[in-house]
Amino acid sequence: MPAWHLRDYHDDDLDQAIQIWDQCRPADEDPVFPVSEVMAAAKAGQTAVVAVVGDELVGMAVAQAQGKRGWILLMALAARWRERGIGSALLAELERRLRALGVRHISALLPAGAAGSKALANTGYRSRDDLTYFEKLEPLGAANADVLAALGGRMLPEGLWDAMAGMEREKQVVERRVVLPLTEPALADRYGVVPPKSVILFGPPGTGKTSFAKAVASRLGWPFVELFPSRLAADTSEGLATALRDAFADLAELDSVVLFIDEVEEIAAARSGKAVDPGHGVTNELLKLIPVFREHDSRLLVCATNSVRSLDAAFLRPGRFDYVIPIGPPDPTARAAIWARYLRGSGDSVDLGRLVGASELFTPADIEFAARKGAQAAFEREVAHREGRPAGTEDYMAAISDTRPTLTPRAVKEFGEDIDTYSRL
Repeated sequence: MPAWHLRDYHDDDLDQAIQIWDQCRPADEDPVFPVSEVMAAAKAGQTAVVAVVGDELVGMAVAQAQGKRGWILLMALAARWRERGIGSALLAELERRLRALGVRHISALLPAGAAGSKALANTGYRSRDDLTYFEKLEPLGAANADVLAALGGRMLPEGLWDAMAGMEREKQVVERRVVLPLTEPALADRYGVVPPKSVILFGPPGTGKTSFAKAVASRLGWPFVELFPSRLAADTSEGLATALRDAFADLAELDSVVLFIDEVEEIAAARSGKAVDPGHGVTNELLKLIPVFREHDSRLLVCATNSVRSLDAAFLRPGRFDYVIPIGPPDPTARAAIWARYLRGSGDSVDLGRLVGASELFTPADIEFAARKGAQAAFEREVAHREGRPAGTEDYMAAISDTRPTLTPRAVKEFGEDIDTYSRL
């Protein structure tokens, strides 16, 4: 068996760390510290150590220091590397680092029988049965719930961020620029970082801009509200500008919110300069509403567009939007991760490299469609012939050839030009 060694946690360890986390706990276990909270702490510079064998991450431990007390947030070990002293070594390294920070009292809260329990017992930690753990999850206030329902908003389930496959470059940018300053406001303030209040996501259709907005809301634990300009206009006889103003007034009653406006070019397109242009009033109203929205904490406006070059120049100014972030088509590594997510039940019968190479201009949505189409073809064959043969490479290759990609070489070229001209990170 090859040797293992300890090192610092790196940002690119995230995917393997989550896989080990999933191995370590039963599917129905409710962790004391959710994975999003643990990984945010690790990325924010809290004490985090991993055990590796070559390029494989086989163990991880994370702790958080609070004055003279330290809390162990995570002990995770790959299933086939347990009972080898790795857990005890990870704990010893955590303790050494916590002592250097002045910590003298180290505590851990773990579900019964969780990974790391034995390592804790073997290294001098004592289990206390005379304590009762109390927890309260603050519900959304009744008034807030009414407003949220009226706006068509909702609380999204946890884990949407971790469930997003591929798109690691984009995830890292959104994580560092948007999520972490909002989840670590005190630390951000200490370093003079102002948490963002509004961002633009731009890129070709189907690249996952809506998914990113929902994942951010899930990660923050804030309500998610999507405004549909066409629906607002249909719901009132007083015009879209008035409907926008009323919607933003209702949003002001929420304690926190991620507000998402897709295809924002519909209401913020470049103004013609002609007084009779009906779009002027709507764009002007939105330009006035954004600064007011930005005055409140725990609010984030996310606007998405397929055509950033068509937006009004005043709309793109830094004073209104903190970041203008490209969400592009998946590269080969991302396509492989997205395909792998949808190839359930196929086992080793699929040549992933062929699928990745054949789907060069596919967006995540295209890949999902082709994967579903290939699986459906194999399912129908099995219903007809009962051969016990899972979906294979040729099933998915046929589905790829029968799927019209969203992207074109011209769209990819224009997106590259837009990155150079408009992105602000």
